[in-house]
Amino acid sequence: MALWHVRALLGGALVVASAGAQAQTLPDFTGVVEKYAPAVVHVEAKTTGTPRKSRGGPGDMPDDQEELLRRFFGMPGMPMQPRDRTSLGSGFIISGDGYILTNDHVVDDADEVKIRLQDRRTFTAKVVGKDPQYDIALLKIDGKSLPTVTIGDSRTVKRGQWALAIGSPFGLDATVTHGIISAVGRNLGSGDQPYTSFIQTDVPINRGNSGGPLFNLQGQVIGINSQIYSTSGGYQGLSFSIPIDVAMNVVQQIKDKGYVSRGMLGVTVQPVDQFVKNLDLPDANGALVAQVTPGSGADKAGLKQGDVILSFNGTPITSSPDLPPLVGLTKPGSIAKVEILRDHKKQTVDVKVGEMPRDKAGQSASSVAGSGASGSASALGMSVEDIDASTRSELGLKAGEGVVVSGVNGSAAAGAGLRPGDVILMVNQKRVGTSAAFQAALKGLKPGDTAMLLVRRDDSTRFVGVTVPDDR
Repeated sequence: MALWHVRALLGGALVVASAGAQAQTLPDFTGVVEKYAPAVVHVEAKTTGTPRKSRGGPGDMPDDQEELLRRFFGMPGMPMQPRDRTSLGSGFIISGDGYILTNDHVVDDADEVKIRLQDRRTFTAKVVGKDPQYDIALLKIDGKSLPTVTIGDSRTVKRGQWALAIGSPFGLDATVTHGIISAVGRNLGSGDQPYTSFIQTDVPINRGNSGGPLFNLQGQVIGINSQIYSTSGGYQGLSFSIPIDVAMNVVQQIKDKGYVSRGMLGVTVQPVDQFVKNLDLPDANGALVAQVTPGSGADKAGLKQGDVILSFNGTPITSSPDLPPLVGLTKPGSIAKVEILRDHKKQTVDVKVGEMPRDKAGQSASSVAGSGASGSASALGMSVEDIDASTRSELGLKAGEGVVVSGVNGSAAAGAGLRPGDVILMVNQKRVGTSAAFQAALKGLKPGDTAMLLVRRDDSTRFVGVTVPDDR
């Protein structure tokens, strides 16, 4: 086996060689740092008195062991305590006249934002606009010929490439850390920035790095450092950055119209993993349509519950969280080509993309509360009964649509989260409107088989898998 040894340190680049192997040069970041560090700024946001809204704190979130995604600027105080609050973060100058990018959560609810440059000059910044869904804020300071970064193309980022971060972790200005791109297109799901496909890195990022730039080896900004995976609040090897293409789209929209619009397809989706066998799929790729919003583009285009979305405008959908970021970046009013699987056949549907209401949260596969009654027992450990006409009217159901869960008496249904009062609309993609139809749809199921139930609870609809137990 070849013995590796350090051969030379030439011009700041470490050259490593081995017997019979060509010398390899490790990257030298000094040029990037010297050229672009002056454009990275320290952000200090002050809020006077009680915060107008809480974004999480010790009083309303799980303990540190269960809190995986932490905001960089640290633990806010206990909610609703009337006291001043200061958030520290980073940012970077994108134009010589003083436009600065940072995270929304750094300046959220701030009464005053101070910017400190590397040369120690201090400015008071104006918040031009911000978007919590993308976690982007655009600031402006009065300046001329200020140092700026170079914007890159995050669409060309690949796993394994080197990356460099400059920021103010723990208030320590101009701190430089490096690592590699661990993953691209990382979606964290509906609970946290559902419209963002993050760049994941192992670059050491800590509190105060939030809003700072992520560079490639060419000195181009490819992302904005936004989140970390942590059980302690500190760096643990997983950091997430917002792609710079997304951020610059936000900047342009804020400048043009003062707010950010997002495309809306009009569907609620969920993973297909549990229903691969039911849907006769070759793999678990795709997004299962659990709900279609009446009057939406998806509804008008004929998308239905039970369809599996395979691609959106030519981009494959590997899992359900892949879809919202793609739709969100699509211009409202445009026509999107949506490839679906229905009844074991692929087809492409043209869907006119709508505009997501600005105060509306992301479409997600929400959990599906209600009342109850009694009825016939089923192999799934639950009982159902017919819905009378007046109740159907109250629930907004059509005639002959759905049965109500009147009791949960087995571990299978209970383990799947079913409750009395839930309305079951479909069994294995067959519509059911009576308890007899429900029972008939279950015929042929054997122990170990999974029934695919379309369940409505309140205003949310999703598919739930219930596996027939062996001891039924």
